[in-house]
Amino acid sequence: MGKNLADYRRNYTKGALLENEISNNPFDLFSNWFEEIEAQNDANEVNAMTVSTIGDDGFPKSRVVLLKEYDADGFIFYTNYTSEKGVALLQNSHVCLSFFWPVLERQVIIKGIAEKSSEEKAQQYFRSRPRGSQLGAWASNQSSEIASREILERSIQELETRFEGKEIPKPDFWGGYLIKPVSMEFWQGRASRLHDRILFERIAESWNVKRLAP
Repeated sequence: MGKNLADYRRNYTKGALLENEISNNPFDLFSNWFEEIEAQNDANEVNAMTVSTIGDDGFPKSRVVLLKEYDADGFIFYTNYTSEKGVALLQNSHVCLSFFWPVLERQVIIKGIAEKSSEEKAQQYFRSRPRGSQLGAWASNQSSEIASREILERSIQELETRFEGKEIPKPDFWGGYLIKPVSMEFWQGRASRLHDRILFERIAESWNVKRLAP
């Protein structure tokens, strides 16, 4: 079993990333890029990002989650604190986020430090979720082994009965993580694999900007 993918290639021609055309603040550039990808009619789930953590087995693990908020402080996503990623972040708060937007041939790679976001934000976001997603947060002991799908569906049915006609409270074991960047790399595909890579590294309260070879 195997497949040779040597001929899977494309030439990137949709943009350029030049120092004299960007802000010295990486959050400004991220915001501009995010708005540009939002404007693309054929872009799906533009807030999807890969979160990479280091587990207690020493292996990195990556999974796709949805970015729910960003500002000058950092990037927020929500999860079960007892999940595999939650346990990993408790043991090692160093994390990497990555966005891939093939419609515009762009990537953003963010290294940062994770901390729990405020309870107020978590409560506010939880209340905005569809009721089914609220129940799902209660039903799933995320990342733990379960014997069958039926156990999960039975748990949902029991929760529907328990909370029928009631507001569903946010579980104590569920909330947000704020990722505070220490570096942000912006990658723009260019022809002949001579891509533009601009790296912002935080130094105290400012950012150092450098170009990396592709």
